[in-house]
Amino acid sequence: MLKIGHIEIPGFPVLLAPMEDVSDPPFRHVCKIYGADIMYTEFISSEGLIREAAKSVKKLEFTEFERPIGIQIYGHDIQSMVKAAQFAEEADPDIIDINYGCPVKKVANKGAGSGILNDIPKMVKMTEAVVNAVKKPVTVKTRLGYDNHRKEIVEIAEKLQDVGIQAITIHARTRVTRSSEPADWTLLGEVKKNPRMRIPVIGNGDVFTPEAAKFFRENYGVDGLMIARGSYGNPWIFRDIKHFLATGEKLPPPGIHERIKICKLHLQKSVEWKGERTAVLEMRKHYADYFKGYPGFKPYRVALMEAVTLEEVERIFKEIEDNYQ
Repeated sequence: MLKIGHIEIPGFPVLLAPMEDVSDPPFRHVCKIYGADIMYTEFISSEGLIREAAKSVKKLEFTEFERPIGIQIYGHDIQSMVKAAQFAEEADPDIIDINYGCPVKKVANKGAGSGILNDIPKMVKMTEAVVNAVKKPVTVKTRLGYDNHRKEIVEIAEKLQDVGIQAITIHARTRVTRSSEPADWTLLGEVKKNPRMRIPVIGNGDVFTPEAAKFFRENYGVDGLMIARGSYGNPWIFRDIKHFLATGEKLPPPGIHERIKICKLHLQKSVEWKGERTAVLEMRKHYADYFKGYPGFKPYRVALMEAVTLEEVERIFKEIEDNYQ
C-alpha cells in the first residue's frame, strides 16, 4: 500500500506524470477511467500563480472524479514558491508537488525545475519552506542529479525526507540525459536500500510496457511507478500494467472501436474545458498516438489533422468505424 498523508492506495500504484500540454483535465479523465491511481496537473509557474495569470490559474482546475490529485508548482524564488503553494492549496488538491525535474532550458537555466539540482542547499531550504507553509502533504519529483558527474539522488532524497516531504518521485535520468538515452534505475534501487529512507519512492522513466513495469518493480523495489510518455495516446497502459502485475498475462491491445470511443470522450471533455475550436486544434497532437499502427489509417489521420469543427471530427470518426469492422 502507498500512503501519502491521508491518501492510501492499495496494491502497487501506477501514477500519471505531470506533463506540460498533455496532462490537462480531459486527458486525466480518460487515464482515470483506465486506472491511474494518482494524477498531477501540468506544472504551474509559481510566478504565474502569484500574479494570477489566467493560464496558470486555469491549470489549477480539476474534478472530483480525478482524485486523488496533486497540483505541481515550479519556480526559482523561495518566497514565490511559498506563496504559490498556499495559492494552490486553496484549490483543495490532495497533494502539493514540487517540480525539481523539468530539464527545459528556459526553466532549468533560471534555477527552477532540474536547474535547482545545481544548488542542493537551496533545494532543501525551498522544500522545507513549502512544507511549513501548507497543510497538504508535499511531494517532490526530481532527477538523479544535475549532470552525469553529480548523481546525488541518494543524499538528496534523504535530505528532502528530513525536511518533511511525504513521497518522492525520481526520474531515472539526470538534467542533461536525453530522453533517447535509456533511463538508469540503478540509483533508485540505492535510494530504496538506504535504511534511513521511510517515505515512498516512486520510479519514473521508460515505463512503456507491462513487462518494463514488472522489471522495474522487481529489480529496484520502488513503491510505485509513474507513467509519462508511455501514456501518450495510450491511457489503457494503467489497466494493462495492473492486469499484468496481478496475473502475469498481457491484455490484447484495444481495438479500433475502443480507441475511437476513448478518443471521442477525450475530445468531448476537451470541448467542455477549452471550447470547441481550441479543443479540436489541440487534439491533433493525440491522433497519431491513439491510432498508431493501423494499416491504411494515414488518410484518416490527415483528415483529422485538417478538421476544424467538432462536426467534422465526428463525421471522420463515423467513417473510420464504418470502414474498420
